[in-house]
Amino acid sequence: MHHYWGSPGGGQLVCASAAYSLDRAGLKPVLAGTFSFDPSSYIRWYGIDISQYKRYTFSIGPRALGLLSRAYAWMPARKAIKETGARLLFTDEGTYRPIRENFRDLKIIEYVHFPIEASINSKYRELGFYYKDDPYIYGRYGSFPLNVYWYIYRKTLSRYLRKNPFDSCERVLTNSRWTADVIKRVYNEEPEVVNPPLPPLMQMSSDIVPFEQREKIVVMLGRFSQEKRYDWVVSELGSRLKKEGVRLIIFGGAVTATQKSYMNRVRSEAVKVGLNVSDSPDNGDVALVPNASREAINRTMDRAKVFLHATINEHWGIAVAEAMARGLPVVVHKSGGAWSDLAGNGENGFGYDNAEGAVKAVLELINDNKAFNVYSRKSLKRVSELTLENFSGSIANILKKIS
Repeated sequence: MHHYWGSPGGGQLVCASAAYSLDRAGLKPVLAGTFSFDPSSYIRWYGIDISQYKRYTFSIGPRALGLLSRAYAWMPARKAIKETGARLLFTDEGTYRPIRENFRDLKIIEYVHFPIEASINSKYRELGFYYKDDPYIYGRYGSFPLNVYWYIYRKTLSRYLRKNPFDSCERVLTNSRWTADVIKRVYNEEPEVVNPPLPPLMQMSSDIVPFEQREKIVVMLGRFSQEKRYDWVVSELGSRLKKEGVRLIIFGGAVTATQKSYMNRVRSEAVKVGLNVSDSPDNGDVALVPNASREAINRTMDRAKVFLHATINEHWGIAVAEAMARGLPVVVHKSGGAWSDLAGNGENGFGYDNAEGAVKAVLELINDNKAFNVYSRKSLKRVSELTLENFSGSIANILKKIS
């Protein structure tokens, strides 16, 4: 059960990987979620084929109401359980209270990307994740009319959200040690950490391009949205990197109107600080490249020297893992799962707290052959464990424990 299967992202990767894993374990997966989608896209996005699985979906209003659809993901899942006689529910949505109440014998595995209670319940405000304290959430939903939409979402979510997941299901899983710590602070119990796998389509580099043959390029990757902080990067780091002859290339999904609007905002911020902006990775001080192919992204990563990630409190960081698979040293904010589980709190990558720290880390890797080689090898070693087969093995072991 996932609320929206129709676009690539970390949640979609986890759920597709779970379906693959359940199939390998001898079960028959059925996909449930709001809004219809094209399952063949998952081959193109990740290299995972989910087209053979039966699907239960329906739309709740226009797709612009995608946030609200999270609260109703249980509806198509309930129908699927009734019609198929399913004995197990794997979900990365916490809104399964009606299912738990109606199917007492159903076994449930919940994969928590982040405990939403910490964002919507003022009881947990001291943890620092409450929506009114989040500049991205409150910046978007803090004023009329979207504040009304957010209010409706919170109230609806609370109606269907299970209470304590450790009391509501057989196993609680999560993506990183950082997220596990947040969950423990909310519920006083620890979930099992099962890192998301690298997509099978994301090939690990076996022959790393030597430092001397690479260019002074910093790569970023992720959809064009405010929490990625591309605007902060171009305004605070762009000019300093330009002075050192470093180019910045940002690959991002820009499909929705909101994403396109944010990309234009990043472009405007870059122009304000005197940067030449291009839409090609071969030109400009800053290149903003929307909806690029995996081949184009890999080619650029293979000639770059650094991968930079700017999101604060990233729960996992699939883009970071993908860059590490190409042998790129990574520079991430000292927060979230990208820092704890991928960069290893500094063991496998560089971290920063502010613009000065980010520039210093980037330039060290750009200019130091030894540092580049050391952290390139560490990147590859870390993500070599993040295979779909290892993920499937973890799911299989969990199934044995709850059977």
